[in-house]
Amino acid sequence: MYTSIKIFKANFESEMKFTSGIFGALTDGSLNQAINNDHRTLGRIAWHTVTTLPEMCEQIGIKCEGVAKDDPVPTNAAAIKDTYEKVANCVLKHVVDNWKDETLLEVDELYGEKWEKGRTLMIMVSHEIHHRGQMTVLMRQAGLKFPDIYGPTKEGWAAYGAEPPAV
Repeated sequence: MYTSIKIFKANFESEMKFTSGIFGALTDGSLNQAINNDHRTLGRIAWHTVTTLPEMCEQIGIKCEGVAKDDPVPTNAAAIKDTYEKVANCVLKHVVDNWKDETLLEVDELYGEKWEKGRTLMIMVSHEIHHRGQMTVLMRQAGLKFPDIYGPTKEGWAAYGAEPPAV
């Protein structure tokens, strides 16, 4: 749970950069990649990641325009990235400009439970990380390269002058 706006800001800015990098590596053709026919496509997971931000945040008093949870998945990868960046920056700006550390302790009802705002923000970020991991697997299956996040990708080891770890 976040207990400081400063810590939330630093963490969310870092995670936004990683997510934008993943979204920037998507191609229009890759959006239909799925592990099989009865699972979400890469585009659906990416779009779900985007639309969850305003859906969760609206429940804790943050209103960001531009996307609704039921909006259809764009067929253009750049539109997903652009919408994500607008909504994520809206969330960040609202929290930094309008909240104090004490605001993070305020309790709201979400999904039939009572959560502190700081917990909601932490779950929102964790949700994004979770789906980013799913996307990287589908991106690899689609033949896409994606940026290093918490460490080098298999291909990223070369930038460090090292061989990738044994498989």
